[in-house]
Amino acid sequence: MRLWRWGGLMAAGVLLAGCGGGPGGSGGAISDGKVVLAVLNDQTAIYADVSGRNSVESVRLAVADYQAKYGDKAVAKKIEVVAADHQNKPDVANTQAQQLYDRQRADVILDVPTSSAALAVATVAKNKKKIFMDVGAATTELEGKSCNKYTFHYGYNSYMLAHGTGTVVTQGGAKTWYIVYPDYAFGQDMNRTFSAAVKAAGGTVVKSDPTPFPNDNFSTFLLKAPTLNPKPQVLGTMQAGGDLVNVVKQYNEYKLRDKGVGLAAGLVFLSDVHSLGPDAMAGTQYTDFWYWNFDQRNRAWADRFQAKTGKRPTASHAGNYSAALQYLEAVQRGGTDDSDTVVKQLEGRKIDDMFARGGSIRAKDHLLIHDSYLVQVKPSSEVKEPYDYLKVVKTIPAVEAFQPQPDSACAL
Repeated sequence: MRLWRWGGLMAAGVLLAGCGGGPGGSGGAISDGKVVLAVLNDQTAIYADVSGRNSVESVRLAVADYQAKYGDKAVAKKIEVVAADHQNKPDVANTQAQQLYDRQRADVILDVPTSSAALAVATVAKNKKKIFMDVGAATTELEGKSCNKYTFHYGYNSYMLAHGTGTVVTQGGAKTWYIVYPDYAFGQDMNRTFSAAVKAAGGTVVKSDPTPFPNDNFSTFLLKAPTLNPKPQVLGTMQAGGDLVNVVKQYNEYKLRDKGVGLAAGLVFLSDVHSLGPDAMAGTQYTDFWYWNFDQRNRAWADRFQAKTGKRPTASHAGNYSAALQYLEAVQRGGTDDSDTVVKQLEGRKIDDMFARGGSIRAKDHLLIHDSYLVQVKPSSEVKEPYDYLKVVKTIPAVEAFQPQPDSACAL
C-alpha cells in the first residue's frame, strides 16, 4: 500500500481517539475496538485535485464532528482514518481494497473515483461483506447490474449529469451534438446517458467517439468536429479532471467556438475551473452536485476545509465528508460497526446535511438522491473572490435529478 508523509507522520492514517465506548461504555460492539474509515482514490494523477488527499481531510473533519457531537456517548471508542492510491486502475483498486479490508481492518471504503475502479471495489465489498460508499464515480452500474447489499452510491451519477446538462443545452437550441468520451466504464456510461437525454430533448448525436484514457492530446477529435455533416452545434466532452482541462485548452486553441461549435461539459469540478481560469470556460453550463458558495451553510463548512487545506472544496470533498459522517451516525444508531447492522441503518435514511439537501438513500438500490444544480461559469470580471467561479442557474430537486425508479437489473 502506498504511504505518504502527512502532517509529519509516515503512516497510512492517523489514529483519532474518541472519548467513550459503545453501549454501556464498554465498546464491545465495535470490532477490534476501533472503527476504521478508508479513503481509496487517485492521490497523484488526473483526479488528485478533484478528490485526492484532501478527501482524507474531509473525512477527518467528519470524525471530529462526530466526536464533538457525541463525546463520551460515542459508540466508537477509537476511529482510524487510512488511505491508499488506486492509480485509476481497476486491478490496483481491487488489490488495494482487499488490503484495506483485510490488513487495515477497514470497516468502510469511501470515495473511489474512476468508474472501472469503483466497480472493482464493489465486487470486493460484496465478497467480503464490508461497506463501500462510493462518492467519486459516475457509473449507474453501481445501482444497476453491479449493485449489491454492501455498496452505496453516494455522490452523483451519469443520469443526473445527462438529464441536467444534456437536456437543458438541447432544449436551449443546441440540437446537434458531437460527443467525445474516455474509453472506459465512466465514459461509456456517460455516452449512453447523454445520447439518450439529447435525443429525448429533441436533439441528434451526429457522432460519438471514444478517446484514450488518460490522454493529453485530443487534436484528432477536436479538428474533426467542424468537418462533420451535419456540423454539430455543440461538442459534448465527457472527460473529467486533468483530461477535461486538456480538452478545454485545446478547444480554445483551435477556436472551435468561432467555428460555430459550442462546448458542453459532462462533468466539471471546481478544481478544473480553477486550473483553467474562469475565462477559459466562461458561459459554460453544467450540472454540479454541490457548490461551496451556494449558501451560508455550505460556505461555513468550506471555510473549515480551507483552513485545513488552503483550498476551497470540490463537490467530491463535500460528499466524502457527508458519507463518512452518515456512516458514523449509522454506527451510532446501530450500536455497532457490524456491516449488516450498518446497512439496515443506512437503507431508507433521510439526509439533509451540508451536502445532501433533500436527500434519501433508496433502500431498493442504495442510491443517494439529493438536490443538484445547473451552474454557469462566470467570466473573471464577475468573480468577487478566489474560487467564486460559479453561478447557480437552477436547483434541480432530488426527485427530478436522479432516475425516478430503481433499475430492474439491481437485486440486492
